[in-house]
Amino acid sequence: MRILVAFECSGVVRRAFAAKGHKVFSCDLLPSADDSPFHLQGDVTPLLALEDWDMIIAHPPCTYLCVSGIHWNNRVPGRKEKTEEALNLVNKCFAAPCQRIVLENPAGVISTRIRKPDQYVQPWQFGDPYSKMTGLWLKGVPRLCATNILTPEAYQANGRPRWRNQTGTGQNKLGPSPTRAGERAKTYQGIADAMAAQWG
Repeated sequence: MRILVAFECSGVVRRAFAAKGHKVFSCDLLPSADDSPFHLQGDVTPLLALEDWDMIIAHPPCTYLCVSGIHWNNRVPGRKEKTEEALNLVNKCFAAPCQRIVLENPAGVISTRIRKPDQYVQPWQFGDPYSKMTGLWLKGVPRLCATNILTPEAYQANGRPRWRNQTGTGQNKLGPSPTRAGERAKTYQGIADAMAAQWG
C-alpha cells in the first residue's frame, strides 16, 4: 500500500509499516528524527487532499485538543481559537479521499465536538510497560487487538497500577522541557508494530 503517516517526525509508525513492505511517507512541520528520505517536511494539508493514499494514519498535535490542555482555554487569550483551528485540521483528516483512515489522539475535545473514538488503547496492552491512554478513530480498518498485555510492576497508594512513566501518584514523570511535547507524542513501538501487523 501507499501510506501517509501525517504529523509524525519520529518515524516510528512509518518504519513499522515500511518493514512490512509498504511504500510509506511521513509528513510533519518538523524534520525527520531519523533523517529518512521518506519524510516530507512541511504542511500536510495538500497531501491529505490527494487520492494517492491507500491508508492515512494521522497524529494531529494534541496541545489544543487534549483534556490536559483545554482548561487553559478560558485563561489564556487566543487558546480557544487555536482549539478551533486544531478541530478544523482533524475534520480535514476525516474528510480525506481515502478508504482507510486512522486518527490517533489522547482523550479530549474530538470526542465531544466531532465523535467518540472507536477504541482506547494503552502501551501496556502491546508489550511496553507505560501508561498513555490513546483514542483511535477508525475508518475502513478493524479495532486494534492487544498483542502482549503486561502485569503492573508497581501500584500507586490508591491501588491503581503504576507504570514506568508515572510517579507514585500516577502523574507523568516528564517535567516541563523544550522536548517534552515531542517525547510524549511519540508512538510506542508495540502499538506501531500492532498497527502494521493488523492493518498492513
